[in-house]
This record gives sequence, structure tokens and C-alpha cells, in this order.
Amino acid sequence: MKEISNDLFLRAARREKVERLPAWYMRQAGRSQPEYRALKEKYSLFEITHQPELCSYVTRLPVENYGVDAAVLYKDIMSPLPGMGVDVEIKTGIGPVIAHPIRRYQDVESLAAFDAKSQVPYILETIKLLREEQLDVPLIGFGGAPFTLASYLVEGGPSKNYYQTKALMYQDEATWFALMDKLATMTADYLSAQIEAGASAVQLFDSWVGALSREDYHYYIKPSIRMITTKVKAKHPQTPIIMQAVAAGHLLPEWNDVPIDVVGIDWRMSIAAARDILPEKALQGNLDPALLLAPQKSFDKAKTIIGEAVKQPGFIFNLGHGVFPEVSPSTLKQLTALVHSESEKLLKER
Repeated sequence: MKEISNDLFLRAARREKVERLPAWYMRQAGRSQPEYRALKEKYSLFEITHQPELCSYVTRLPVENYGVDAAVLYKDIMSPLPGMGVDVEIKTGIGPVIAHPIRRYQDVESLAAFDAKSQVPYILETIKLLREEQLDVPLIGFGGAPFTLASYLVEGGPSKNYYQTKALMYQDEATWFALMDKLATMTADYLSAQIEAGASAVQLFDSWVGALSREDYHYYIKPSIRMITTKVKAKHPQTPIIMQAVAAGHLLPEWNDVPIDVVGIDWRMSIAAARDILPEKALQGNLDPALLLAPQKSFDKAKTIIGEAVKQPGFIFNLGHGVFPEVSPSTLKQLTALVHSESEKLLKER
């Protein structure tokens, strides 16, 4: 495996001393890059991910173009679901669409057992290719968290209110918890397989769980998160696990006693407030991605974030959500350089 010469991200994830803040951006590999848009004229998302050489190229592009301190594997949270027998299509302008949504217990029972090595070998081959030959920064693998995956499986596609998902959760607990168990079992195996292939860290994306109250999260969702993280940590105790959710500041206390190393926060919560709630966790965030469409304002806000972030160890600069397609690559390159230079200056002064 190629040696990681830049381990800033891993040190920050472990709350160790760093000489400057590491930076990477969710969705840094993909929609905002002209090279990627050229590829998408020929290939679908799933077609790219099924070709390790092509997928590794897309994954490493932001490292080469922006100077970020970590690569995030290019794929979709839907990638493992076909292996469970789910008919899913990523439709342009819509997102994931499920042909046969889950409505009852029998639908959950029909989901196949998942085995990463036999069902997504192309993803594991991409990881091995990147780590053995192409990357000298950490590679982040990821998976969708159970609630977010369930929201697509139950709704049949993207939703603004998750009414059907919540209705199933409230009305049919047997079906709900059976679905959570299947998705948690799959996700734990999926994340572990990515680590065994060479991923340096893994991230759980729970994009839509902020739609739940803390009480509902604690009862309906947290057991599955604990199952995933406990299983992964049992096999890979040194590998950082990141929890990333959106509009979920009210849920932060729920992650204090779960074996998660890094918690992503969005722009709705201050770093100081998050540190008060999660004193033993590293943090990741928290620039509003919309600010990248007003570059100078994004740079000014980044300086404010950096000024707060350097007060304690354990911070990874990122966005509170993914990069928009309209963002200029030059803005991301300038932002990365600013994060590095500004944080290095402030850390030297401390």
C-alpha cells in the first residue's frame, strides 16, 4: 500500500496536534468539476463506479486540483442496495428512484443478505487501486445510515417531508425495526469491507435524519447506529468513523456515548456550542455550501470558522453539506489554500 505522506486528516480525527487544519469537501469528487461533467456525457454514475480505473480517476481529481487533505471515494449511498435485490435508478434531476418501495414486513424479508466482496467487488477494487498506487492522502469510504436509506426505500425516491417513512416507523414497529436491522447489518459489513480494502476512515451519511425529534431518534434509530459503529470498531478499532447529518444539531447529545470519532456539524450550529455538547469528539464542518457561490464571503466566513476551530485540537474543515454543481473549482482551490495558510499562522501563534 502506498504510504500516506499527508496524515493531517487522520491526526485531526484522533484529536492529535496538527500544524494546520486539514480540509476536504463533501461531493468534492463530481458535479462541480468540468472533467467529471465531460465523463457524465458518456457514462452514468453507476457505470463510472463499476469501472475502477475511471472511478479512481474521479476520486483523486480533487486531491490533485484543490490540494485537499483527504479523498472521498466516488460512489453513491445507493451503491450497495442492488446487492440486496433493490431495483434502484439514479435519475437526472430527481435522484434515486426505487421501483418497488417497501410497504410491509414481507418487503423487508425479501431483501437479500449483503456481501460486499461478492456484490460490490468493483468498489473494493477501486479502493485498492487508489491506496496501492495513486493516493498519498487518506481515503474516506462511506455508507448511508439506516434512516436515510430507509427514507428512499419507503418513499420510493427523494422526499421533502418523509411522511410515508414516519408513518411506517410509527404504525408498524416490527417492520421498521426489521428494516433497521437489515440495513445496519449491511452497512456494518459494507464499511468494514471498505476499510479492509484500504480506506483510512469511513463516514456515515444520515442526510435526512434531522427530520426526526431527539426522542424518536433515540428510540427508532440510535440502536442501529450503535450496532453499525460497534461492529466496525470491534474489527477496526484504529479507523476513524465520522457521523455526518444535516439540520441535526438537536441530535448531537445522542452521539456522545456511541463509538464515533468525528461528528460533522452544519452552519446552523457554532463550533463552540458543538464542543460543549461533544467534548470528547473531533468535529468536522461547517461552512454553508451556498456561500461558495459568493467566493469572497465564503473566504471571510472560513476565516471566522478557522479562528474558532484552532482553539482546541480535533477539527476538520469541511462544508455543512455537499458542493453544489455551480461552484467554481477555482473557489475550492482558493478556499483550501486559505484554510491551510490561515490555520497554520494561527496555530503557530498559539
